[in-house]
Amino acid sequence: MPSPSAPADVVRAVAAGVSLLITGNLTERERQAHLDHLAGLYAEHTDVRHPLAPTGDTPLRTRAELRRHFADASVQTHGADRFEPVGQVHETADPEVVVFEFSYVGAVNGRPFALPCVFVTRVRDGVIVESRDYADHVGMARVFGRLDHLATALAADSR
Repeated sequence: MPSPSAPADVVRAVAAGVSLLITGNLTERERQAHLDHLAGLYAEHTDVRHPLAPTGDTPLRTRAELRRHFADASVQTHGADRFEPVGQVHETADPEVVVFEFSYVGAVNGRPFALPCVFVTRVRDGVIVESRDYADHVGMARVFGRLDHLATALAADSR
């Protein structure tokens, strides 16, 4: 699968790749290959952060860490009827930096949702070298029936 190189195309490919993982329409072999492809959209050494993550922002610094992150997220959110990124990429004065303002829209068990996201991403030589991903993590937990899991994790962090 060829990789995009323009910053706007790379960031769209990440969101579309996450969507494919979450809908779960892949065999296990296809899923493993897709995780490799998705991680390959990032530089070997990168800096990806989720500043609004409710349990804290753990920087993702390597492709291997990103691959594990995507694998974990796809297991926790697997099974959406539909999960699509809908929005617009804004270019900036810096040709490496784009802002993707979008929502993941879809349905889980027939119940529609829209989860707002903003990715501020630096793409160099066709791969992401830095990203700040602002997403509705609580909304995601709600949509996928994982509020109890999130509450347990938050309670453990407060001790």
